[in-house]
Amino acid sequence: MARPNSFKFRAVTALQRYVVNPLTVRNPAQVLLETTGRVSGEPRRTPVGGSLVGSVFWLVSEHGERAQYVRNILADPRVRVRLEGRWHTGTAAVLPDDDPRERLRSLPRGNSAAVAFFGTDLLTVRVDLAAPHEEGAGGPAA
Repeated sequence: MARPNSFKFRAVTALQRYVVNPLTVRNPAQVLLETTGRVSGEPRRTPVGGSLVGSVFWLVSEHGERAQYVRNILADPRVRVRLEGRWHTGTAAVLPDDDPRERLRSLPRGNSAAVAFFGTDLLTVRVDLAAPHEEGAGGPAA
């Protein structure tokens, strides 16, 4: 059975995977979410938009649990987030009971508009960032 918006999902994810993400991941100002691949065990970096509030980074997934990075979070919630060129370790959680459209109102306007327009199954993700002394001295993975 085809899901509603399945064409939109396939079109948007293909555009992001092959065009948008390879370009934006190289931008040093771009916020990146690094998860661990649930099958490969390799680091997977995804450009995201969101907002840091205290020690919590908030974002909304466009495609809910169909997003690969959300599937990776569900398998292993340990993540890293690159903010302003610096990596921060944290623990991510998906929040199915949070209202993602309301959450988007508190996040950066441009990215929120794109997520709301292109999204097929919005889902809030919360990343609790570790205190700087808990991050370790290793820095980002090569």
